[in-house]
Amino acid sequence: MSVTYSLHTSRRLPKPRAVLTLIKPITWFPPIWAYLCGVVASGVPLSQAPWLVLVGMVLAGPVVCGMSQAANDWCDRHVDAINEPDRPIPSGAIPGRWGLWIALIMSAMALALGALLGPWGFGATVFGVLAAWAYSAEPVRLKKSGIWGPALVGLCYEGLPWFTGAAVLSDGAPSWPIVTLALLYALGAHGIMTLNDFKALEGDRQTGVNSLPVTLGPERAARVACWVMALPQLAVVALLYAWGSPWHALAVAALIAAQLWAMRVLLSDPKGRAPWYNATGVTLYVSGMMVSAFALRSMGGF
Repeated sequence: MSVTYSLHTSRRLPKPRAVLTLIKPITWFPPIWAYLCGVVASGVPLSQAPWLVLVGMVLAGPVVCGMSQAANDWCDRHVDAINEPDRPIPSGAIPGRWGLWIALIMSAMALALGALLGPWGFGATVFGVLAAWAYSAEPVRLKKSGIWGPALVGLCYEGLPWFTGAAVLSDGAPSWPIVTLALLYALGAHGIMTLNDFKALEGDRQTGVNSLPVTLGPERAARVACWVMALPQLAVVALLYAWGSPWHALAVAALIAAQLWAMRVLLSDPKGRAPWYNATGVTLYVSGMMVSAFALRSMGGF
């Protein structure tokens, strides 16, 4: 299989706009939001350490998430040459090995910035950087698995930033209710990541990436994704009610009901509706995360 990106050698430096496209600002929102959920859930006043909040947001979004996008695009350049040849690396807008250098430089930046957040923040940053490379790069390349790949991304997009925000603001290990809800929302994010794999279906099939849409087919993969998204949220509702926050539990339940409607629309045309659901259903999902964080805050973070 010939890969078109190898033919684009006339440029020596990447285009600035192409670099921004490479690190995909639109993907920064979920980890930033999850970090803020951890900050809120900790119960610590934001005014107590605003710089920790700001540094953590920059670290979670532009730096670590941006780095992971660059690493993924470099390791996926042969797949993108099939699925999306206009992306920065296969198109030649980022020539040579610049995609790799950008990912490596941003990895170092992440570790330096994470060190400013204390031992908990630095430890979480080390985990996030290693996870990003484990997901994309050989010989590990967990992206090849439709189970472990989305699980790792869900953990790093939702669970890890939530845990980090709470740990950094609390200057210690978060309480078990915070960890429990962070893990439940990370588990549910597995379904979100499965839907995200629909856009790369053909390239994944040709290059041996066994995503759930490839192994199960779009219809069955979409059903699995819906169950995986819904069940952890139902567990969150039950826990919030048991912990004495019935109104927050009711609000999360209402958001789940709206997602169930969106899931019915998704299942009518899984491949065609996946981008629509990622804009609609995911917004409802992350709204429930923040409601749950405020519930924990009202309980004093336990």
